[in-house]
Amino acid sequence: MIDLYFWPTPNGWKASIALEEFGLPYTTHLINISQGDQFEPDFLKISPNNRMPAITDPDGPDGAPISIFESGAILQYLARKTGKFAGANERARIAVEQWLMWQMGGVGPMAGQSHHFLKYAPQMGHDIPYAKDRYRNETARLYSVLDRQLADNEYVAGDYSIADMAIWPWASLWEGQEQTLDDKPNLARWLDTVGGRPGVIAGRALHADLRKTHYDKKGQDTLFKQKS
Repeated sequence: MIDLYFWPTPNGWKASIALEEFGLPYTTHLINISQGDQFEPDFLKISPNNRMPAITDPDGPDGAPISIFESGAILQYLARKTGKFAGANERARIAVEQWLMWQMGGVGPMAGQSHHFLKYAPQMGHDIPYAKDRYRNETARLYSVLDRQLADNEYVAGDYSIADMAIWPWASLWEGQEQTLDDKPNLARWLDTVGGRPGVIAGRALHADLRKTHYDKKGQDTLFKQKS
């Protein structure tokens, strides 16, 4: 039974969707990021960067327990553990890995900053037009790249993979990032296809009742102000 340290956010969904898709049993431990659970000493032993998701697998390499932080590393570990969703040969693995890294280095940070400057920053008294335009436009560029890739592929790297599991949680929130799908028919088709998978539905639904459209001032201070 894998221990999943989780809160219902796009990064959290990567891990919950993956565990559902891989068919691995898990126990969920909620890390309420608006209340500061991510700074608790016990959690920092598992995730020293004070970010969720993280997992602990009691049946790790050589049968010894292992804890893993960073959602991309979690997806790669689970793919190796099960031998699924990471490419059947070296060329396929490279395709999966490059799109996974594309998400980790591009879509996640850019869409995350879009959310921050379009929604949260104005609530905190920081309405910055340049930042809004910068991250909205870069997110749009990335989604155009994704749409072109999906023109010739049913899934991002050809076959369904951990790359899809990583990208979908962020791309599914395109409306909150002030994006449009009118000129991205392949992306729209892919969002529906992936979003209809039972594992994705189950992973996305995990503790969905706890997801908020906004946080109060105390929660915003905890989330967005520096704390070491």
